This record gives sequence, C-alpha cells and structure tokens, in this order.
Amino acid sequence: MTLSLKTYWELLSHHIRPQMRRFILLVTLMLGSIALQIINPQIMRTFIDSALAGAPLPRLIIAALIFIGIALLQQGVSVGVTYVGQHVAWTATNALRGELAWHCLNLDMDFHNNHTPGELIARIDGDVTELANFFSVFVVTLGGNLLLLVGILVMLFREDWRIGSVFTVFAAISLVVLNRVRDIAMPHQKARRQAEAELSGFLEEQLAGTEDLRSSGAVSFSIRELYRLQAAIFHHDRKANFKSWIVEVVVGGLLVLGNLLAITSGYLLFISGAVTVGTVYLFVYYINMIEGPIWSLTYEIRNFQTIGACVERLVELRKVEGKIHDGFGRKIPLGPLALSFERVSFSYNHDDPVLEDLSFHLQPGKVLGLLGRTGSGKTTLARLVFRLFDATAGKIFLNDVDIRDARIEELRSKVALVTQDVQLFQASVRDNLTFFDPSISNERIQVVIEELGLADWFNSLPVGLETSLAAGGHNLSAGEAQLLALTRVFLRNPGLVILDEASSRLDPATEQRVEHVIDKLLHNRTAIIIAHRLGTVQRAGDVMILEEGRVCEYGDRLHLASDSASRFYSLLQAGMEEVLA
Repeated sequence: MTLSLKTYWELLSHHIRPQMRRFILLVTLMLGSIALQIINPQIMRTFIDSALAGAPLPRLIIAALIFIGIALLQQGVSVGVTYVGQHVAWTATNALRGELAWHCLNLDMDFHNNHTPGELIARIDGDVTELANFFSVFVVTLGGNLLLLVGILVMLFREDWRIGSVFTVFAAISLVVLNRVRDIAMPHQKARRQAEAELSGFLEEQLAGTEDLRSSGAVSFSIRELYRLQAAIFHHDRKANFKSWIVEVVVGGLLVLGNLLAITSGYLLFISGAVTVGTVYLFVYYINMIEGPIWSLTYEIRNFQTIGACVERLVELRKVEGKIHDGFGRKIPLGPLALSFERVSFSYNHDDPVLEDLSFHLQPGKVLGLLGRTGSGKTTLARLVFRLFDATAGKIFLNDVDIRDARIEELRSKVALVTQDVQLFQASVRDNLTFFDPSISNERIQVVIEELGLADWFNSLPVGLETSLAAGGHNLSAGEAQLLALTRVFLRNPGLVILDEASSRLDPATEQRVEHVIDKLLHNRTAIIIAHRLGTVQRAGDVMILEEGRVCEYGDRLHLASDSASRFYSLLQAGMEEVLA
C-alpha cells in the first residue's frame, strides 16, 4: 500500500482540531524560527562588508550584537517549536489510542479470537507512539525544513538570479530523488512491525501460562520460539536498514555535487566583480543551510519508512468493521425477562454448526437448568444472549424485543453472567464491584452488601471499598472472588441471570455461603443455570438438555425426574457428573 501524506494527516486531524490554537501557535513559531535563520546571515554579510570598507568600531559592535541576539532568539523559538509540537502530538495521539482501544473493544469476538492481546497492545501503543514521534519530530522537521529551503532559494534569487536558478534546480532534483526512494524500505519495515507484534503476543501468552509451561517441561520450546520470532525481526530489520542505506548514499552524492556548485559559482561571480566578499559569504552560508535541510529530510525519510509501516497497520485496524451492529434502540423492560429462541442456528466457522434449529421459551421469573455434554452448545447459547456473537439463523427475544433491535449497552445491562472464573482488575474493591462506574454511590454498594449478608466479609477488608486488589485478584480467595462477582450482579439489577456453575470450585463451607447469596440473586429474576452437578440443578423449575446443538429434552424438572423414560431421569440414576463429562 502506498500512503499519501493526506493519509497521515487524516489519521490525526480529528484529534488535532480541538487543539487548533496550539497548532496555530506551532505554525507561527515555526515560521518565526525560519525567518530568523534567513535574516541572520544578512546581518553577517553587512558586518563583513562594513569591516572591509573600514566602518567605525561602534557600528561593527552593534551589528555583532544584533547577530548574537537574533541567534539566541532563534534558539529560544526552536525550543518553543519542539515543546508545542510535542504537546500537540502527544495530546492527539493519546486521544487516538483511546479511539483505537474503544474500536477494538467493540469489535466482535471473531476479531479477538484471531488477534492476541499482545498484538493489539503493539498496535495501539507501539504503533501510535511511532505516530506521535512522526508528528512531533518528522512533521515539524519536514514542514520547517521545506519552508526553510523555499526561504533560502528566495533569498538566493534576490541576490543573484543565476545562483537562485542553479540551486533551485539542484533542490528540485534532490527532493524528487527523496520522494522516489521514500517507500523503498516500507515493506520490510511493515513486516518488522508485524513480527514485533507477533513477538509481543507470544510473550503475553507464554508469561500467562508460566506455571503450566514449567510443570510440563515446555520451557525449551518457548525459548526456541522466542529465538525464531527474534530472528524474523532481525531478518526484516537488516533488509530495511540496507534499503535505507541506499537512500543515504544517493543523497550524499547529491550534496557533494551541491558543494561543488556553490564553490565554483561563488568564485566565478567574485572574480568577475559581480558580488562582494560579504555576498560570497552569504552564498556559502545559504548553500550550507540548504545542505542541512536536505540531510535532515533524508534522515527523517529513513524514519518515515518505519512510520509508514505503522500508519498502514493503524489504517488497516481502523478499517476493520465488526459483524455485530448496534440496534436502533428498542427498550427492554425492567423486571424478570422472558427469553425465547426461535429456530436459532449458529456456527463459529460457517461449516460445523454448534446450535441447530434451537427453539425454547423461558417464562419470566423461572429458572432453567441447562445440561449437556462438553461441546453441546451451552456456553454458545449464553454468548448469543449477550450478542458476543449473532445467530446465523433465527431470532432471540427478551420479552417481545428482538435483541438485535435493542442497544447493545442496554441489552448487556439487563443480562448478567457469573462464571467459575471471575475477572478482577488491579484496582480498588469499589472499582471492581462497579466496573469503574462513578455513578454508583458507596451507600448503594454498602446497602447491597448488607442485603446479601456479606457485612463480615466487607468488614474484613483492610480499608473497605478502597482496598486495592492485585491483578487477577490474587489477594482474594476463590470464595471472596465469587462473592464480589455476585455483588456486581446485584448492583446492576438485571432481569436475566446466567450462572455457569459459579460455586463448583469452592470448599463446602465457602460454597454454602455463596449458595445463600445465589438464592437471593435468583429471587424475582429469570435465570439459566449451566449445570455440571446435581446439587446446582435442584434450583431449576425447568430442565433443558442439549445434544449436538439441538434440544434433546425440555420440561418441568420434577416431572422429568419422575419419568423413567426421560433422559434427565437416566442422568440422575447414572450420576450426572460422569455422564456429562
């Protein structure tokens, strides 16, 4: 993909517009810095010609002081350009990070199944950091040096049209060459950035599974993979650097030619009497100033290879569209919700169906026990209710509302899921309970804790709601983590709750405490209990058994338990844990 400068600008412009005053200040400072660089040689030309003409000492001192003052002022303005440029760049790119993070979090699960967290971190953080450097350094350098180059050529024309013409042609040839070679290393830089993203994803995966890797003796495999991924980065980096070296050789040759032109033309004009010694100095000074912008542009063009690859990857990420689209906003009522599946089918890969022509209706306030072997579609059913995936056929209703017509945010506020594995964040207990929602008051949280009979647990926290939890909740027991997860649900007050055997990994004493909270949770709510144990399914009024994505049996639990011909009766007799394993 060949990217125009417009693409780079479009990526950031939305986040720069709110900073338009700072951006205007940046442009003003940049123009001021360029003007000062162009004016100062004129002062030195006057000083040299005046000294050769025998001007009085006070006049020379004044010229020298003006030259030094302008030089110091120019350095101060340059510092201002750098500061304001960095400020604008990092403010804009931090906003871009937020935009990309929001974009990724709202993409469907198919996207996240195909991209590791480490890869997304490398794009959202690493690539955007490169883009910040692009704007704060490259754009300022590029814009400033191009304007400086134009200003120098204008001044050369003002002094002598022949010198101006020669070096305008020289500058044009140099810039054309730079533009032709600017993308020469981009494919390798893009491949290097992708290899770095793969390495980040690999490290994230391996570090998360450190315990399993060490216990299974797979450490040597991880090290070999690490070497392989690092070798791929080295391979692409070496090719990119070689291509960038070609750019430097070409531009270096052009600059040698430019110096030869400057020396020859200045000498010829001087011996012909067309210019003074001060003017010759001015020519040499300006030609040397041309060399600076061209070398600087060459260096930034080399960086442009890396930045171009990052921008291309960011553009590709922004263009990814989710398959799940928000509804038009039909409201889901409060209170217990009816759940209906009407001939629902679903497949993860569009080939092997996980659910097939599934239909059932769960009345408001009822509890459904959902049984089935591993792979029968129980977890998939829960994912479809949350619209983590959309059914490939059929419809799902909450009361009489098709879930695809409701806003996703509202849908997920009316449905809650509690699993065996509780996701906790490195934050306070309050933030973990509310999912960082500041609108929920501490008083509301404490009322819920009292209602659930968790006052003893709450009082055991060192600093109450402000107690900090470690990443993953490692400073909580499994029972405490489950109690925290259940409290989250009460704070949301959903109409439908899905429990995926939330107490199966707890010791008997802790399980009894959690079961007491679950009893309160299910009061006056519709619920689905994905069951693996007989004790859990006893809460259910109805039982549904899935087999290969279809309803094998559905009915009243007590009736099915007493019917010797039912599948549920057979499970009870055989011991459900073994049969469903």
